Amino acid sequence: MHRRAPWVALGGLLCLLAIPAAAAPVCTLVVEADSGRVLERAGAQCDTRNSPASTFKLALAVIGYDAGILIDAHTPAWPYKPEYDASFASWKRTVDPTSWLRDSVVWYSQELTRRLGAARFQQAVDRLDYGNRDFAGDPGRDNGLTNAWLSSSLEISPVEQVGFVRKLLGRRLTLSPTAQARAIAIVPQFPLPDGWTAHGKTGNGSQLGADGALDRDRQLGWFVGWADKPGARTVVFARLLKDDAKVEGYASIRARDGLLADLPGLLADR
Repeated sequence: MHRRAPWVALGGLLCLLAIPAAAAPVCTLVVEADSGRVLERAGAQCDTRNSPASTFKLALAVIGYDAGILIDAHTPAWPYKPEYDASFASWKRTVDPTSWLRDSVVWYSQELTRRLGAARFQQAVDRLDYGNRDFAGDPGRDNGLTNAWLSSSLEISPVEQVGFVRKLLGRRLTLSPTAQARAIAIVPQFPLPDGWTAHGKTGNGSQLGADGALDRDRQLGWFVGWADKPGARTVVFARLLKDDAKVEGYASIRARDGLLADLPGLLADR
């Protein structure tokens, strides 16, 4: 997808520059947490399933606390190992549950699922009724335990994301209420105007190309969570971006920053 840039003079000639543009969101969904009343639904793909990418950490945190592997906001703190081959400096250090969600550390998720084991992991996801519940992973690679949610077999729609978060906030998931409360406590927070606070998780992945292989030039980006204000209602949201061409920067960060900018208007007088 391209947008047209203004005409500019180069060497006495007028030239039109084609600049790749970030795609508009394919879904923005905002609902009241208690009633489910829709405040905003825009985009044609709110019912379409996609890889959850790192938004799956919301569910994985509940699973980890319920299993007793995660203990509190800062326990366990697992040290970085060279075999994790991390991409970012923030991942090459000791990580605890709070920094895991804040910095979206993939190796911490994978260490957690290894400790769960395939049977316990699948059972927990089935109990959560999370998306398509498919942990097969990439075809022929037997990597579902560590990669199913990373542009692979596990998929969920924006509508299902919002439904999951509503259940989480209401302690209505079929795992322990204590695990749900501890997971909620470590979700990153973002201050908004007029006393509101957003709580949410980003997720970034790649879309599939026409040949069925990952097209790393076309990103998808999520921001999923909720916003609350003391003495006021709570709203739950999901935004999904899907780029049509290569765009600089992470789609997840664009989804997050765009929705944070839009939320005050969506919350006012609705």
